[in-house]
Amino acid sequence: MKSARSAILWIACLLACPAGETAATAPVFQLSDLQRIVSLGDPQISPDGKEIAVIVSTPNWKTDKAKKKIDLVAVANNTRRTLVRNRENLSSPRWSADGTRLAFLAKDPRTGKTQIFVMSMNGGRTWRATDNKQGVDDYAWSPDGKSFAFIAQDPPLHAEAIKAHNEVFQVTNGHFLLTKDVAPWQLWVAPAAGGKASQLTRGAFSLGTDHGGATTPIWSRNGKRVAFTRFPDVHWASSFHSVIGEVDVASGEMRTLVPAPGSDHIEFAPVGHAHAFSRPRGGDQNNGDAVYVNVDGRTYDATAALARHFSNYVWMPDGRTLITAGGLGTHTVLWKQPLSGKATLLDLGDVEANNGLGITTSSSTTSMSVSGTGVIAFIGTTANHPCELYVLDSISARPRRLTDVNAFTDSLDLGRTESIEWSGPDGFREDGVLVYPVGYQQGRKYPLVLVIHGGPPISSNAGFQQLAQLLATAGFLVFQPNYRGSTNLGDAYQHAIYRNTGDGPGKDVMAGLAAVEKLGMVDESRIGVTGWSYGGFMTAWLTSHYDVWKAAVAGAPLTDWLMDYSISYYQEADAHLFGSSPWTNAGWDIWRAQSPINYVRDVKAPTLILGDVMDSNVPLVNAEEWYHGLRDNGVTAEFYAYPETSHLPHDIVQVSDVYRRWVGWMEKYLK
Repeated sequence: MKSARSAILWIACLLACPAGETAATAPVFQLSDLQRIVSLGDPQISPDGKEIAVIVSTPNWKTDKAKKKIDLVAVANNTRRTLVRNRENLSSPRWSADGTRLAFLAKDPRTGKTQIFVMSMNGGRTWRATDNKQGVDDYAWSPDGKSFAFIAQDPPLHAEAIKAHNEVFQVTNGHFLLTKDVAPWQLWVAPAAGGKASQLTRGAFSLGTDHGGATTPIWSRNGKRVAFTRFPDVHWASSFHSVIGEVDVASGEMRTLVPAPGSDHIEFAPVGHAHAFSRPRGGDQNNGDAVYVNVDGRTYDATAALARHFSNYVWMPDGRTLITAGGLGTHTVLWKQPLSGKATLLDLGDVEANNGLGITTSSSTTSMSVSGTGVIAFIGTTANHPCELYVLDSISARPRRLTDVNAFTDSLDLGRTESIEWSGPDGFREDGVLVYPVGYQQGRKYPLVLVIHGGPPISSNAGFQQLAQLLATAGFLVFQPNYRGSTNLGDAYQHAIYRNTGDGPGKDVMAGLAAVEKLGMVDESRIGVTGWSYGGFMTAWLTSHYDVWKAAVAGAPLTDWLMDYSISYYQEADAHLFGSSPWTNAGWDIWRAQSPINYVRDVKAPTLILGDVMDSNVPLVNAEEWYHGLRDNGVTAEFYAYPETSHLPHDIVQVSDVYRRWVGWMEKYLK
């Protein structure tokens, strides 16, 4: 299901098998190796293009927390040194325009709130620049380096009434786990040297939501105005009606810069007077996010010729070119997009332009930045190597890998990754990813596990996938199908899930399964289906509509659309998929017909159900319904819940437990 602005929710999980099924001479990828995988994020290249600050995150099994630091990587010779360590909530490194200072967010040990800290890059001191009582959510340097614009939440609402034990609050568009009114997020400015901050915006509107998605403030080139995404209120459910506003720093006068609903992520061109922003193409939430530009007062879709989803974009220094990122088939790529004219693909070789962070099976937003000299830094993966820091010395250059934080994977015997295409229903050409078992032998047939991505608007790609490699070690052939609603095959394919949320994607997956079976290496008597979030929904749908599965794993499964619409945080996202409310005549039948819970009596596959207790994304009651429906109809089912407030576990101990149970279930029933 959708999550924060970028829309998104998913997980890839799995465990390693006992050693010994193959006679591999090299070690294989095992469950314990998850503790060795280093994640990289938010690469920020210096204005002169010579150094890159990057967040380095290493899991710590004993503390069950990720240990984070900021490293500085030299572009010329790959040398790396640590700038910041031993700070909690470390994130968001940002260079001043002159490159003499680096700011970052971290917890202030005095108050426990996240604040902006600044480090002199000339060997000087580090100081705290803000002291907001609620903490800082996001920020940006002013062009002259003298100020910060930052986003912070207002103080708690109705504090006096709550203090007097009156804790009632009005229920509107919030999710069912809320226990109080949520205060809005607003814009502030503060001196970079430290000192008193001033609040620039006030009102019932918000620059953040109750489920993440705080605005990144963007300064105009002359430093006189700050632009931001403005949400109608604090609830993510209404975030689809966002516009882009701006405020005059001196006068506090505010105006709407981009009135088109759904607008987000504005960036001013580094030269000239153009600006760009993201918005679902044509305002249709079932299309991909396009990149619009405004040049000389005219606004148009610069990416219209490609008509697909773009997960991110950045300006090049000339102010006439954008670098856009998105899925293309089973790859995550970068394009050079002029403000007028045809986009061209950048040559990334075998590198996928996504960071593969966490335990997802799918492409995520590409982390990248561009220097004033046109050097592009980004996080990438390959099929056989987790995330590393890469650089493009120019648009025409091939990527150079600057880090080797996950070098241990190069010595492992991994499953071979291939893309596969097939002709699907409704005339679509569809695709997915196959990962072969470690030690694969031609002519032998193998048990097959489907791992279906969530979202639905994301896509499975050919980068390194923990899930697929762990299953490959366990001796499984792994199939990761894309289906209508995925973002990798253009708007027509993404839009085709509209009012066809189960039946259409189900037929797409089954067409892909048939294509894999035609390769002649699948033991058709041993096929399992698995997924998390919308992948969990697809697992529930497929097991209730097709009797080919010997086992299933449903992680955070959406099983009841009516329940999901009524109590999740993103209610309107569901309504966009169906074009109506489930409680009106227009939606009464279709919402029910597309809910797997109505077909639970037809399930036969032994099913493992997993989820987080306080999940406001796909509330656990969906899983509760599914579990009782299976159990009461005599289907073997086990249900485990993690006492977390997230959509999926993030800490290494519980993530490993998810993997262990997930793979163990497949081994129990498919081997």
